[in-house]
Amino acid sequence: MIRVFLVNDNPTTLTALKKALSQATDISVVGTATHTQQAVAAILQLQPNIVCSEASLPERSTLALIQQLMDVYPIPILIIGTAVQDDPALITGLLSAGAVEALATPPLASIFEDDGFIRQLTRKLKVLAGVSVFRRKPQAAVKPSATYAAPRRQKILVLGASTGGPQALEAVLSKLPAHYPLPIVCIQHISKGFLDPFILWLDGKVKLPVSVAKSGEHPEPGRIYFAPDHANLEFDSQGRFAYSHAPEYLHYPSVDVTFHGIAKQYGHLATAVLLTGMGDDGAGGLKAIAQAGGMTIAQDEASCVVFGMPKVAIETGAAQKTLNLEQIAEMLCRT
Repeated sequence: MIRVFLVNDNPTTLTALKKALSQATDISVVGTATHTQQAVAAILQLQPNIVCSEASLPERSTLALIQQLMDVYPIPILIIGTAVQDDPALITGLLSAGAVEALATPPLASIFEDDGFIRQLTRKLKVLAGVSVFRRKPQAAVKPSATYAAPRRQKILVLGASTGGPQALEAVLSKLPAHYPLPIVCIQHISKGFLDPFILWLDGKVKLPVSVAKSGEHPEPGRIYFAPDHANLEFDSQGRFAYSHAPEYLHYPSVDVTFHGIAKQYGHLATAVLLTGMGDDGAGGLKAIAQAGGMTIAQDEASCVVFGMPKVAIETGAAQKTLNLEQIAEMLCRT
């Protein structure tokens, strides 16, 4: 049984949410709260598997709730509310603070008549209840290891991520120096409308300029490029960025599509990293890069929010190295 704790400042919404979730045989709402301090005390006592919180509690209380829980009782936190769609900058901040996922809700008047939303909410709670969450404390820098391979002069670095990716990408990219010699391409599964505020947030954390990759643009050294949130990112015959769409891919952008493009365009001159995320997107593309002679890395289980994509890459032999976030950053600085 999945034990869920609900936080919302609207008692009517709390009651309706609890009633809706009671229809799921494997979900039990063990408690509710309307403000942060009440929620933290009850969560410590009840020890639920997951917290589902309204995005915009008064006076930035949602952020305070996440920060306190990450410090005293790390737990998967799902953010819901209309603000998920209306205020992407707010949600980016909540995800960076430690929330695992966000789900937009329809207007309150129709929220519980929307079977699609209830199904989505139930599914996300079931998936995220088993997520491993860790305290977001700074760690000491990892010293160079003698077991690392000698650095090779690569031509491009590419990273793919899904759930937990914003935090993982920040942890890795913030360690790269301002004179980093390679173009950096990132593919992050992200909802429409979230990419621009996420890039704005990340730009304040890293030493390199960050932007969305534009179709027809050549990747340049010392810049971080993100795939758009509405298309797959590939390369044309001249090595320029190109957008594509294919119905068979579950995600836009698809990590696999870009990784396969990197394997074809750069081969042994590519370094690829597959970070935290649900599912298996990226594992096949990472293997293609490895088979082309490139360097491939998967994030280890202990530092992942969701050990899905990296796990598949490791099991299929696509990842040549399995490292934590600090080790990944250190190795990339030597590439």
